[in-house]
Amino acid sequence: MEAFVHDVVRFYDDLIGRTQGPMSFRFFLQPTMALLMAVRDGVKDARTGRSPYFWTIVNAPETRRASLREGVKATTRILVLGLVMEIIYQYRVLGTFHVLEAINVIIALCFLPYLLMRGPINRLARWWFARPHRTA
Repeated sequence: MEAFVHDVVRFYDDLIGRTQGPMSFRFFLQPTMALLMAVRDGVKDARTGRSPYFWTIVNAPETRRASLREGVKATTRILVLGLVMEIIYQYRVLGTFHVLEAINVIIALCFLPYLLMRGPINRLARWWFARPHRTA
């Protein structure tokens, strides 16, 4: 139990330390890239009439797996880039590599912004496409 508590404390200390120092730019780069993918896919969803992404994952168990697979496929490059950056950071700053920390960081920085923003962007795009267009 003591080792578990030590690992949790180390994880949060390391996580806070990642926001400053070398390679801190990735805290802006990776979520921005995920947001761009969410915009691309959210607009595509709005044009095809699909329901918002996160809503589909939560409320449609029959399509949950396919939807998650689609999201991972859309963010694969970002996830791989995040993993490479995390490996470099951990070896350079910490002198070691912690797999679970790396997985948590890349999910938080790369996939979570995509997951949370694709649906609202879909709704915003639907509103934008549905509004009356004025002609001069």
